[in-house]
Amino acid sequence: MEKRVLGRVGIEVSPVGFGCWAIGGPFANPAGEPLGWGEVDDDESVRAIRRAVELGVTFFDTADVYGAGHSERVLGKALEGIRDQVVIATKWGNTFDESTAVMHHQDKSAEYVHKAVRASLERLGTDYIDVYQLHFDTTNEVAQPLREACEELVREGLIRSYAWSTDTVSSAEFFAEGKHCSAVQHEASVLHDAPEFFALCERADLASINRTPLGMGLLGRRDANRPATGADIRTLPPSWLRYFGKGGVPTPEWWDKVSAIRDVLESDGRTLAQGALAWLWARSPRTVPIPGFRTVAQAEENARAMEFGPLREDQMTEIATLLGR
Repeated sequence: MEKRVLGRVGIEVSPVGFGCWAIGGPFANPAGEPLGWGEVDDDESVRAIRRAVELGVTFFDTADVYGAGHSERVLGKALEGIRDQVVIATKWGNTFDESTAVMHHQDKSAEYVHKAVRASLERLGTDYIDVYQLHFDTTNEVAQPLREACEELVREGLIRSYAWSTDTVSSAEFFAEGKHCSAVQHEASVLHDAPEFFALCERADLASINRTPLGMGLLGRRDANRPATGADIRTLPPSWLRYFGKGGVPTPEWWDKVSAIRDVLESDGRTLAQGALAWLWARSPRTVPIPGFRTVAQAEENARAMEFGPLREDQMTEIATLLGR
């Protein structure tokens, strides 16, 4: 597959990126409710990242709050010596304590942007960030000085571009008015289409960075016989996590949808996860899905989806029919 471009800024990335939330390990809110994906093996995470680069993956997306700073540190370690070969996106806005792995609150001040970016640079072991993303929802009035702060960081050479991680189209459109806005990160998958976002990206010349492209694991590695366990956010899912019920078991409604389209997604020799990524590539030429991973095997499976490319038009039509769209 050809490389994809991060909007008007022109940064080229591989068609699939890797989301680094899961490799951050456990962290929680002040009530002790899990926000991570459970225990991790940092050495395995490093091996997985390096294997992904070997297979052509050049885009890695993380956030300062994932694992309360730990995801950034692991990613930085893995990319030591090959930083110039990859594109790094991270996020700011949520305050946290690294020593206790607890996320506290949001800091919406422009002053915090300058503080947070320097802390991320230190953890990542780099002197610039390619895409710096706002990591909470707020009003455009609050977001305007944050966008201006990002432009200042571009002038300082600390970041190359910026974006908003949001599921509100009007918010993404507002941020896109900034000269160096390159993308919007939003939820999108074969289970959750996002036509308004794809239209915005086309209209505003943005990349569409797709989080939860595998439905939090529903499109690949989790089923009723393999529920999420331990300090995993899916065991006690917040209201926005639609695919899983309490105890980490997929909800019947969404599992039935996966069952309905499984054969199409797995056609032509793809795995279920590879088919889900192929759907996103066929959905828009601006999409860059960022599936999560925790092992070398998962990294290889996700990266090798690029060998198959996007689904065909007839397969896209069949899936739309099966899902009643």
